[in-house]
Amino acid sequence: MRTLKLTLIGFLFITTLASGQSTDEIEIRRLEKHWTELLDKGDTTSLLKIWSKEYVVNNPNGKIVTPKEIVAIMKSGHVFPSVERIIEKITFNQDIAIVMGKELQQPASMNTNKKEWIPRRFTNVWIKSEKGWQLTARQSSQIVDK
Repeated sequence: MRTLKLTLIGFLFITTLASGQSTDEIEIRRLEKHWTELLDKGDTTSLLKIWSKEYVVNNPNGKIVTPKEIVAIMKSGHVFPSVERIIEKITFNQDIAIVMGKELQQPASMNTNKKEWIPRRFTNVWIKSEKGWQLTARQSSQIVDK
């Protein structure tokens, strides 16, 4: 039985190394997907657990907002359009994870045709604390055709 457990642990370790992803990277990818799902559901209680108290967003409209402002908008009935996030790079520096990539935002018309969704670039900053990884900063900008 002990041999089986050690074999299984070894297999999981080798699989993680072979895929090139650390457990922290796997967790950040999971959290990126999870917090987007929570935003889609309007689950402010769970979002406040994922966002750090210092969470700040530089949104695509060029406005800097905090959790208090985001929650107030959501509680007033605002529904954020869906977003499909494509992570291109995760960089770790000690207890900081920087996630960069592209995202497609559903237009205000709530059109479901993804070919018409709005392309943006994003950067999300996560900090690992005693509570685990928490989203601390976010910046998102619409890609403008030249």
